Amino acid sequence: MKVAILGYDTEGKVSYEYFKAQGHDVTICDQKTDIEIPEGADSVLGPDYLKDLDRFDVLVRTPGLKPSLILENNPTVADKITSGTNEFFKASPTKNIIGVTGTKGKGTTSTLITKILEAAGNKVFLGGNIGVPALSFIQEVTVDDWVVLELSSFQLIDCKYSPNAAVCLMVVPEHLNWHADMAEYLDAKRQLFAHQTPEDLAIYNACSENSIEIVRSSPGVKGWYQTKPINHLVGLSQEPERGVRVENGHIVAANEEICSVDELALLGEHNWDNVCAAIAATWEIIGHDREAVRQVVTTFSGLEHRLELVRTLNGVAYYDDSFGTTPETAMVAIEAFEEPKIVILGGSDKGTSFDELARTVKSHHVKFAILIGETAPAIEKALIGAGYATIVHGGDNMTDIVATAKSFAESGDVVLLSTGCASFDLFKDYKDRAAQFQQAVNSLAQ
Repeated sequence: MKVAILGYDTEGKVSYEYFKAQGHDVTICDQKTDIEIPEGADSVLGPDYLKDLDRFDVLVRTPGLKPSLILENNPTVADKITSGTNEFFKASPTKNIIGVTGTKGKGTTSTLITKILEAAGNKVFLGGNIGVPALSFIQEVTVDDWVVLELSSFQLIDCKYSPNAAVCLMVVPEHLNWHADMAEYLDAKRQLFAHQTPEDLAIYNACSENSIEIVRSSPGVKGWYQTKPINHLVGLSQEPERGVRVENGHIVAANEEICSVDELALLGEHNWDNVCAAIAATWEIIGHDREAVRQVVTTFSGLEHRLELVRTLNGVAYYDDSFGTTPETAMVAIEAFEEPKIVILGGSDKGTSFDELARTVKSHHVKFAILIGETAPAIEKALIGAGYATIVHGGDNMTDIVATAKSFAESGDVVLLSTGCASFDLFKDYKDRAAQFQQAVNSLAQ
């Protein structure tokens, strides 16, 4: 079989090795001409990499490549397009798969689910958008193992399969520079649930209208979670035994109290959602093992670059929240701290509005907003419109940005890198932005 790997990035490399190991005739197609490819591998590199694809039997796209771009050059190949995500669902030895999607919190929730399942005695693989392509471990998975997949809209837009348990977190506008519109973004998320069976489990955020509408497409059993009081669940099931909620300052699964929210190791009220979602996804699987859940949620303090304390210097705490790339993630990071804050905002544009972020900055004790990147003018306009005036331009390199933040910070303040934007204008990616921030902070003199 002739297979084309469309996009030779992290997932593309794993897909190449996977299909090559099966004895297929594999060709690497990528718009870049300076990439390293395996010795002897067939390739099509450069601007014509998406032309004449009808000569292949299977087209394996990388998540960042829209199916519509493939079809623009090859209108007859729709049935040939697949992905590493589709192939994993198709070929996985185990059907014990939990998929997690949403706009924010996917990585944290997926990791919590994994740790809860492990604490209850299961063998678990964690992959997907979190940085580990699922095909990279498919040969190690057995029929009794569990797999947890964090799945983005890029991975789901053409997904033909759904897991037997799926979770939809809060969904707000995101990636509208990639998706045609909000409807396409929501429809991509919907694919995680659309192919479920009546025996499958679909978990939704009962406080998110978009989450509710997405999960409505599932014929499966509905589970839910909520962290704020609401009066309705818009027509979906509210069976108490399938719900997890925050009640009187405690996490409650069905009618069993897990712990106080004050005992959670994760910082910020937004993480209550992630904790409740993870419990809702695993509660039946682990047989209501309260101690396994409690052990995890009271000790797991988060992932890299999610509200990660870098250093405290002269009474000022410097936090790295570079993983957050939307206005909503910046908002919850700002809300996580009661202390006075100097917040670094801005980056490359993903087509989102900054109006709500500006109102959050105005109302949550942000002493200075340091603006960076190509979105700085748009954020400044939103801040001024919200009545916020202490705006500083931080420069075009991280050393200057951190030095600017330090010059305004006083003992008791928090300096927060939570840009609300992607990083591709000034940095390679969010990890590069985080690494430069941490290096600059750690280089600060007393």
